[in-house]
Amino acid sequence: MTIKKILVLHGPNLNRLGVREPGIYGKLTLAEIDEALIKSGSKLGFSLECFQSNHEGMLIDHIHAADKKYHGILINPAALSHYSYALRDALVSSELPLVEVHLSNIYAREPFRQHSVISAVADGVISGLGLDSYLLGLEALVNIIEKC
Repeated sequence: MTIKKILVLHGPNLNRLGVREPGIYGKLTLAEIDEALIKSGSKLGFSLECFQSNHEGMLIDHIHAADKKYHGILINPAALSHYSYALRDALVSSELPLVEVHLSNIYAREPFRQHSVISAVADGVISGLGLDSYLLGLEALVNIIEKC
C-alpha cells in the first residue's frame, strides 16, 4: 500500500508564531502546529511535508513540484491570501485538492484581510479556530482526497 502524501504550506511571517501578536494568532509555534498536523496525518494514514517561506516564489516552486509527489495541498497563505494572483495561479495549475486555512477569522478583521483571492480556487476554507483550523482543514482535505 502506497502512503498518500499531503503538502502543507505556510506563508509569510508564520515562522514568527508564538511571538507575533499572540492575542490574534495564539501562543503555539509553527513547529508545534506542524507536529500536531504530522501526528494527525499519520492517524489518518497520510504522510505530511510541511514548508514555510516568507518568499512567494519559494511557495510557488513547491506547488509546481507537488503534482507527482502529493495527493493534496493544505495551505495557510497568510498575507498572500489577499493579493497573490501568482500563488493562486500556481495552485490552480497543480490541479490537486486544496484546503485553505487561517488561524484567525479573516472575515472579522481589517477590511483588507476580509477577501482572499485563494478561497475561490480552494475546495474549502476554514478560519478563526487557531490550531483547529489546521486540523479540521487536514481532515477535510483527507476526505476530499479519499473521494477522488
